[in-house]
Amino acid sequence: MQTKILKPDINGINGAAKLLRDGETVAFATETVYGLGADACNDAAVAKIFKAKDRPDFNPLIVHFADIDQIAKFAEIPDAAEPLLALWPGPLTLVLPKKPNSGLSDLVTAGLETVAIRIPAQPVAQQLLRRFDGPLAAPSANPSGKVSATSAAHVQDGLGGRIAAILDGGNCAIGLESTIVGFENGSAVLLRPGGIPTAVIENLTGQKLGQSKTKTISAPGQLASHYAPDVMIRINAKAPRANEAWLGFGQNLRLAPGLNLSSSADLTEAAVNLFDALRKMDAICKKHGFQGFAVAPIPQTGLGLAINDRLSRAAAPRQNH
Repeated sequence: MQTKILKPDINGINGAAKLLRDGETVAFATETVYGLGADACNDAAVAKIFKAKDRPDFNPLIVHFADIDQIAKFAEIPDAAEPLLALWPGPLTLVLPKKPNSGLSDLVTAGLETVAIRIPAQPVAQQLLRRFDGPLAAPSANPSGKVSATSAAHVQDGLGGRIAAILDGGNCAIGLESTIVGFENGSAVLLRPGGIPTAVIENLTGQKLGQSKTKTISAPGQLASHYAPDVMIRINAKAPRANEAWLGFGQNLRLAPGLNLSSSADLTEAAVNLFDALRKMDAICKKHGFQGFAVAPIPQTGLGLAINDRLSRAAAPRQNH
């Protein structure tokens, strides 16, 4: 794949929006760092983010909107969040309750009932979001574990040939990721420090910004056991046992009631199907009275790393599920 470099003019912005509508990935500048954008309602498009970044796990992704009005379909804004809306547009991410039937990809939310939302202030990002007219999932536009990109050249160095395009919005003004704030028991809690100092947030809320006490994941990478179905899971299995359903991958035999993540052993297809399959396997086990289900081995390459990470979390000992 050849990565296009798009100018931050009307033609470049229109071109970037079309690529995004077509399910491609496009890097774009925000005031914090460059984000790797994809249609947040398109499973296959979001899977391309993880593939391009070699991201080893399915952490929740931040979803970008042009304005507060766009958010209404996708998330609830609790009373405790109202004072912080004054910081939008800007380098603040709020973790909010997701509305039912929002249409957001499960890969974006990592199967959670919350969604991390931001409204960037950067002018080119604003124009792109308005032209696309929908939510864009956009983690930092760099290979997983590497330094975040603050220029188009940085993105090209790290992701060139892996993504469809880079919308060159110049150098990022802040160069530090957004502050992430969640809400517990009616109060704001800090989930990640970033571009907005905690003192600014505390001045607006009139309360000290607490630390999260919840054991559930709500922002990138917090918990070993996560999104576990009610039944037990056994991974890297060669075959199901007598009391297990079967979640297959590739051309393995259908040895018990169950599903196949991808009969063609396509890791992108498997990633897209993963969260829905976990839900359905739970229902299949309950229907047949099985104690759990076995999962065929998934290759530890590319998106397979992320799939195995999520399966390992789902199969880990339960933490107050």
